[in-house]
Amino acid sequence: MPDLYTLHDYATVEERNMHTIPFINRMIKEGHAGDMILVCEALQEKELGHIAEKIASLEKAKIVLIAGPSSSGKTSTSKRLCIQLMACRKHPVALSLDNWFVNRTDTPLDENGNPDFESIYSMDLKQFNEDLENILAGKEVALPTYNFTKGEREYNGEKLTLTKDMILVIEGIHALNPLLTEQIPAENKFKIFAAPMSPISLDGEHWIPTTANRLLRRISRDYQTRGKSAEYTIAGWPSVRAGEKKWILPFKDEADALIDTSMIYELAALRPKAEIVLEKVPKEAPEYEAAQQLLQFLYCFAPIDTEQIPRTSLLREFIGGSLFDVT
Repeated sequence: MPDLYTLHDYATVEERNMHTIPFINRMIKEGHAGDMILVCEALQEKELGHIAEKIASLEKAKIVLIAGPSSSGKTSTSKRLCIQLMACRKHPVALSLDNWFVNRTDTPLDENGNPDFESIYSMDLKQFNEDLENILAGKEVALPTYNFTKGEREYNGEKLTLTKDMILVIEGIHALNPLLTEQIPAENKFKIFAAPMSPISLDGEHWIPTTANRLLRRISRDYQTRGKSAEYTIAGWPSVRAGEKKWILPFKDEADALIDTSMIYELAALRPKAEIVLEKVPKEAPEYEAAQQLLQFLYCFAPIDTEQIPRTSLLREFIGGSLFDVT
């Protein structure tokens, strides 16, 4: 069994690094999947711990903003960062930008006349800035909840007053867009960009793009939590990607810290559920070719029993069983 602290050294020269499929499959087949999972999770926790310590050291930092493209694991990252901040003797409060969406009837339209949920203007910028200003001023603020069934923002009696050691941890795709918090002084904000950033190598020369990881995550989550087919998710992916390029990725350089949310074991863990959903895509469907490409990626990996994955893992946001409320 390889030492948990020297997994990088366990790979052969031919495998080149940990991010190769031969290495990953060998770990799984030799019974070391659990070790690989634990190391990946520990590395992410270590990274979050360092960031939490930095935030805690900034006296005026009262708002942490976490942005990233779709299916990056922003919600789980915010929950886990909150735990690390508590370990730094801070009082974090996690908030989702989704709760400040405009009512669905007021959602802006894209160039094709369809609701553009990726647009910054799908957010109630005025209300959000007003709420943050009042919170920072120490005023009691009523917090909204977005009813996705009705497509309306509601107020159900939840209120918030900022205390001395309290830090707001706010996640959402537009968190780094300057328009979102233009009224808030820079010294009060700490900005984080979270996304998968480490692609897996097929053979040392060809790579599985991290966008494939995110799409497979989203397919798994959409099917499990919303009953949506793989065709549905794949069909909407080009629009999601276009929105990312326009509204999210341009602000990556605004971040004070980057968090790599990729895990070398994730495609092996996603395989058991994702392949069942993808294999249902009929040949006559326009999404069939994309589904087959994703399946070819998954077939490269030996499957992992997801029971080995901790309930606090970011991947649980997409396969289910998370300890956190990530719905």
